[in-house]
Amino acid sequence: MSVFDCEAFRCEELLGERKIKGITLLQSNLLDALRTYKPYRDLVHQTRILLLGPIGAGKSNFINSVKSVFRGRTTHQALVGCDINGISDKYRTYSIMSRNDSGPLPFLLCDSLGLSENAGLHMDDLRCILNGHIPDRYPFNSVKPITPNHPNYIHDPLLKDKIHCVVFVFDANSVEKLSHGLVAKIKQVRKDLIKRGILHLALLTHVDSLDLITKGDLIDLYKCIPVLHKLKAVHRDFGFAFSDILMVSNYVAEWELDPVKDILILSALKEILHTANEFLEDLPSNTQVD
Repeated sequence: MSVFDCEAFRCEELLGERKIKGITLLQSNLLDALRTYKPYRDLVHQTRILLLGPIGAGKSNFINSVKSVFRGRTTHQALVGCDINGISDKYRTYSIMSRNDSGPLPFLLCDSLGLSENAGLHMDDLRCILNGHIPDRYPFNSVKPITPNHPNYIHDPLLKDKIHCVVFVFDANSVEKLSHGLVAKIKQVRKDLIKRGILHLALLTHVDSLDLITKGDLIDLYKCIPVLHKLKAVHRDFGFAFSDILMVSNYVAEWELDPVKDILILSALKEILHTANEFLEDLPSNTQVD
């Protein structure tokens, strides 16, 4: 057969009724599991998860997405935007409320100023966040980090004030385009975390917008060739183990929730909370708690 012309078409995979039922059931099971989550041995009332990453990577969007899934509707409490310097300029800790208004769930998502090569979050401020010295709503200054003289500085932080797990958030579309200086900075932060014994993960956002990815692919992303390329890039450039790289499709412009997206968000959150509990489990027995 002779072929003179070839056309390529992208076809969105349609989800059958049986597959949709399975997705809905998995979504419900994940929600139930996370609603019953408890910090290891009740060492703290709420585990603290710090989100770090380049400006515009999707940290605040992930917080909004998690809040949306548990609320059952899209929410926009954490400010997001497209400013090149980032929108988040304060240290914020966000509780997650369930749909039945039974009170906050036992974990906090902490947002911070984005990382950049020559500005963004100051490394002294980061160390103070990790150690529990910085209060909620503290306004960051890229060139003037917080000092013990600040009126709201937490001088004697307890375990509940400290960070129990760090999540590095990257935009899957631009993670391979970060400057050498920013990559080096992130790798240095990882070294500091390892010295402190703080466990950390990587989270890739916007995976749904990668080339050749359809909605049907979101059900089993780890088998998709474009996603595998991104996993290898993060492993190569930053040294994360493949098992420590998570993926989500945040709610960005949607008005309605999608069970497939919910599963990605909930699955990532489940692994993050497991990692936080592993950190708590490994603490010395004489650690000062609440």
